[in-house]
Amino acid sequence: MQGYNLIVVFDKSFSKMLMCKRLKEPYLGLMNFVGGKIEKGESSVDAAYRELFEEAAIERKSIDLIHLMDFSYPLDPCYVEVYAGRLKEDVTVSGDENTLFWQEDMEDNFFDMSKYAGEGNIGHILEHIKLNKKKFL
Repeated sequence: MQGYNLIVVFDKSFSKMLMCKRLKEPYLGLMNFVGGKIEKGESSVDAAYRELFEEAAIERKSIDLIHLMDFSYPLDPCYVEVYAGRLKEDVTVSGDENTLFWQEDMEDNFFDMSKYAGEGNIGHILEHIKLNKKKFL
C-alpha cells in the first residue's frame, strides 16, 4: 500500500499556515497542504521532512513536526500520514511543484470542497489541531 504525507506548517507566531494551490491532479486548482510520497525503505518522519524541504525549502532544523493523524484508504489502496509543526524562525519558502502561499484567514471554511482538497480532510485536520493547540505553542 502506497504511503503519502501531508505537512501542516504554521509560522512562528501560529497566526498563519503554509498552503499550496495544486498545479496538477489530483485536486488541480484546489488549495492543500504540502506533502508527497513516502519512498520505499524511508521512515515516515524522514519522508515528511524530505517532502517539506523539496516542496517548500524548509529545513528540518527550522521546525519540529508532530505526527498528528493517519488516514487509511483500503479501496485506493493508500494511506496518508499527517504531520504538523510551528516554525522556530522566520523562513523564506520556495518551490516549483505547486504555488505556495501563507493562509492568513484562519477562520475560512476549510471544509469547502470547492476551494480545498481532500474531501473535507483539511477542515478535520485543522479542528484536531485546535483541540491540541497547546502542543504546538
